[in-house]
This record gives sequence, C-alpha cells and structure tokens, in this order.
Amino acid sequence: MNLQLLIDSIVRQTTVLIAQLATAQGVRAPLAHVANQVFLDLAQELSRQGVSRKVSADMFGLALRTYLRKLQRLEEGATERGHSLWEAVLRHLQTSSPAVVLRAEVLRRFHRDDPELVRGVLHDLCDSGLVFRTGSGDGTGYRAASADELGTLSGASADSDELLWAIIYRQGPLGMAELRRLVPGGSLEACVARLVESGRISRQPSPQGEQYSAQQFFIPRDAATGWEAAVFDHFQALVRTIGARLRSGPSERETVGGSTYSFDVWPGHPLEAEALAQLKRFRSQCSELRQRVADYNREHPHPGVYSAVTIYAGQFVQEEYVQADAEQGMAGVEERDAR
Repeated sequence: MNLQLLIDSIVRQTTVLIAQLATAQGVRAPLAHVANQVFLDLAQELSRQGVSRKVSADMFGLALRTYLRKLQRLEEGATERGHSLWEAVLRHLQTSSPAVVLRAEVLRRFHRDDPELVRGVLHDLCDSGLVFRTGSGDGTGYRAASADELGTLSGASADSDELLWAIIYRQGPLGMAELRRLVPGGSLEACVARLVESGRISRQPSPQGEQYSAQQFFIPRDAATGWEAAVFDHFQALVRTIGARLRSGPSERETVGGSTYSFDVWPGHPLEAEALAQLKRFRSQCSELRQRVADYNREHPHPGVYSAVTIYAGQFVQEEYVQADAEQGMAGVEERDAR
C-alpha cells in the first residue's frame, strides 16, 4: 500500500475543502493560522499515537531542536497559562494601547518565556499577516492587523453555538480548558452559557472541574443557521469512520467501514429518479429509526457500557460529458469498498 500517495491525496482534497469553506457565501476567512494549527495538532496526535518527538521531528523533516522550538512557540506559554505563546502575544498586541508596541515592551510582558521564542512568535505573526512591523533594531514596533484588514471578525459568537454543540456532543465531556484549545475566542463562555440555558448541553462536576456534555445533536435541514456545524459533524464522522476501519479486526468488517457508489444516469433513464432520490430515502429511514431509538432510550436509561452507532451519507450530482470519439461502453454502477 502506498501510504505516502494516500496521505498526499487526502491532504490535497482537504485543502480543497478548506479553500471552499474559506470563500463560502462570499466570505474571505483569514487562513494565516492554519499552517501552525495543522502542525501543532498533527504533532500532538502523533504523540498520542505513541510516536516519540525525535521520530516526529524526522517525519516533519526537521532537526529535533528546530521541532521542539516550534512546538514551544505554539504550545502553552509560561507567562499566560492556558494559552499558547503565539496566541498570548497576538492577543497582547490586539488589545494594547497605543496600537504600536515596541519589541522591548513585548519581551518585558512575556519575561517568563524564552526571549528567543518570543522573537520567533513575533516573526511568525508578521509572516502570517496578522501583525505589521515597522522600524528596526531596538526601535522595532508591532501593530496587530485590524478586523477590516483581516477581512472578517474573529472569535466565538451566537453563530458559533451550533458548532460548539457539535464538538461537545462528539468529543465530550470536555472542560473549559479543552474547549478553549478546540474553540479559541473571547466569547466562548457566553456560547457555553447559552447552550446550557437552552438545555442543549449539560454541566457535570468532576475531579478535574466542571465538564460539559450533550446527549443529542440535530440541525434541521431548513435551518437558517448551523450549516457549519452540520459540515463539521459530517466530516468528523467520515474521519472517525476511516480511523476505526484502519484499527478494526476481521470480526468488525460488517459493522465498521464505508462504501462509495456512483450511478451514471440521464434524462429518460429508467433508474434516474431512483438514483436521485436515494439520499432522500436514506434520510427518511434513518430519521424514523433515530426517533424510535430516542423513544426507547427515554424509558430505559443507558447502561454503563453502550454502543454509539454513527452512520453518515452524502450525495452530489455533477454533469459529465462523453467525448465525441470516446468508446461507448455500458453504463453501470461502480462500487468501491473502504477496505
């Protein structure tokens, strides 16, 4: 199996999705943080998979010292606990008055962190376009880009409630520290409060502090808001299914995995209507099953161990054209099992 080709192909398709999301509905979302976030998330996930930092550095093509330095810049800083040094320096520049802050003042503010790391963060922020630099030497000043210069406002808001709900449902229970890592933004507490008040998530005490969880997640198809949460939930289901399939044994082949089917039809084709209506039928069947399961579960509490079954489906229709000199073959059905 050519894993490198598979990884490259998945990354390519993921970047296509990110580009389409970043320009959806006429919005131009800033992407300057994406590369750093991908690096940090991938490094942390490799660590969770048991890969040593030395091996991880080699996988990234970096010297171990360079790799560790980059991780230090992106992970929690020593001056502001609970936030990465990168995030803390950016917030300091965004909230400072006057707007232009000298390098010496930034170094004093983050005196508990390695000065070399702070300078590296300032360099990264300037390269990303989030911060502007003027002057040189000791007179170097920094100014955070405005919301207009970035093209959009950042931070959690009421529009983020559904996305936060989806994250808590799929990954909960989660504490506030974990939520801040997953959903950075100044209004996170307000989002959590609205979700608790509406009953969409619940709060439970734990030895690690308050934890938040959700028993259900649902976005109606005709909802005016929340499409972002639906996209996230669908994509996460896809990723987790593939991950589970890679880890599954022969006995789980019938309950874990996925299949992709393509149907070539055209106006007048006897099976055109059936092919186009397949998603509608799938939704109807699963909605009815979900309701029956929910009705039963209301009368019967969950046992200590239970199975969370996730099924997802997607469909798109695209016009294709047959070349005039192409050989006319028999239209058929392709089946590609996720093996």
